[in-house]
Amino acid sequence: MNADTINQAYLFLIFLLNGIFIGITFDIFRILRKSFNTPNFITYIEDILFWIISALIVMYSLFVFNNGQFRAYIFIGILLGIAIYMLFFSKIIINISVKIILFIKKIVLFGLKIIAYPINLVYKFINIILIKPIIKISTNFYNSIAKFKKKFYNSKRKDKKQEILQNKEGF
Repeated sequence: MNADTINQAYLFLIFLLNGIFIGITFDIFRILRKSFNTPNFITYIEDILFWIISALIVMYSLFVFNNGQFRAYIFIGILLGIAIYMLFFSKIIINISVKIILFIKKIVLFGLKIIAYPINLVYKFINIILIKPIIKISTNFYNSIAKFKKKFYNSKRKDKKQEILQNKEGF
């Protein structure tokens, strides 16, 4: 075989692997979308990030392995690598990864519940021992001030009414 043909087969294989790697990168973003609810804005950012990563992978490989030369078999290798990955491996990897991530999420949530339980008990204890009595004392204090104010205000009104009645009688 010709050395040039061997070199082209080698490049084809490298770019086939690039296509598989781009497929894996695409699935990473799909797995994140299936595992976590993301708003549309984040999804757009993820799409842009995917295309930037894909372009960098291809450009890096082109310059390192092929001196920046574009050839048709390179893009055929990339597309074939993506197709092979998507047809044979993508569904399996996504299902397994989503199950693993959901399992890890359950473990983390359980751990957070375990951590939150004593904190919640301390909060309830502080609420019963400190906060409720302070609120009760301050409410009673406020009510007694309000009663005093009302009593004082009513007695002033009565005094004023009597004064007005006396002034009318005096004239």
